[in-house]
Amino acid sequence: MRKNYNYTRNKLWLPEYGRHIQEMVDSLLEIEDRQERTRQAKAVIAVMGNLNPLLRDTADFTHKLWDHLIIMSDFKLDVDSPYPLPSRQDLTVKPRHMAYPQSFITHKHYGKYVARMLRSLSEARNPESVSRAVDNIARYMRTKSYEFNQEHPNNEVIIKDIRKMSGDAITIDEVALNNLRSDYKQHFSARPQNNRPNNNRKPAQKNGKNQQQRAQHNARPVKNAAKHNSAK
Repeated sequence: MRKNYNYTRNKLWLPEYGRHIQEMVDSLLEIEDRQERTRQAKAVIAVMGNLNPLLRDTADFTHKLWDHLIIMSDFKLDVDSPYPLPSRQDLTVKPRHMAYPQSFITHKHYGKYVARMLRSLSEARNPESVSRAVDNIARYMRTKSYEFNQEHPNNEVIIKDIRKMSGDAITIDEVALNNLRSDYKQHFSARPQNNRPNNNRKPAQKNGKNQQQRAQHNARPVKNAAKHNSAK
């Protein structure tokens, strides 16, 4: 008995069509008559279309099936296709090489765009707009420094970093930096929620019930005593 294992079979170029469609395509390569081969190829295309009946009415669906037929034949099938036959070179085009950015970030906790903005502000001519932009950048740097170090940054450090990233073109006054509002991310304090049940009410009800039971217990001997005196 001859055993047929997958590793001994031919390669499935498009596994989503299955082994039987691949064998049909392989049998097309053995047909010598071109017209008969084209007729059988159209029959295989119809079978391939039956596997996805919902996609028959979509645009270029038949064109895609003919392309898949040529791919499954390893680009060896020569038939009269209603569409231009794809080539191996068209499907194996290498993508354009993209250069990896080699810019070195001196202050990673600020990000690379802070240094770019400071360098672009060094060429600006309007001092008022530059001062407003530098104030916003300094506030942003203060926030990021707090997020990175988890402590309040020193103003001298921020002034030094601004001067360094701008190439000594922008200087900021320490007094103006102290007047900027800090945007630190403070941790939320634990606050009681209104939806939580009040646990103080339950002990009050228990105490009320206990007091009522004690009062009834203390009243019982009085009644019994009154009955005993009347009997005498």
